[in-house]
Parts: sequence; structure tokens; C-alpha cells
Amino acid sequence: MWNDPVVDEVRRIRHAYAKRFGFDLRAMVADLRRKEREHPDRLVSFDPKPARPRKSAQDP
Repeated sequence: MWNDPVVDEVRRIRHAYAKRFGFDLRAMVADLRRKEREHPDRLVSFDPKPARPRKSAQDP
């Protein structure tokens, strides 16, 4: 099986980050939110997409 070195690197970094917090998702989210507050200039936001009509069961 072929391994992508970029994917391997991302997985290694993700694992190291999670390990720093004992794999506690709440602690990781708290850290990321703290970083967002410290660096609001680094956040990207987009306008919401317009709502699309939902398809019903009768639509082909």
C-alpha cells in the first residue's frame, strides 16, 4: 500500500497535539478556542451559503 508523506506528517502532528492533552477532546477544543481569541486576525469566515430548496420524496 502506498503512503502519502504529507498525510503521514499531518497524522503525526495531529497525534502529537492530541497526546499533549491526554487525548482529551474538551481540552483540545479549549486550547484551540484560546488560540482563536489570541489571534483573531488569523481566522477566516465566509458568508453563509444561500438555502437550497429541499427535495421531497415525490421529486424525480
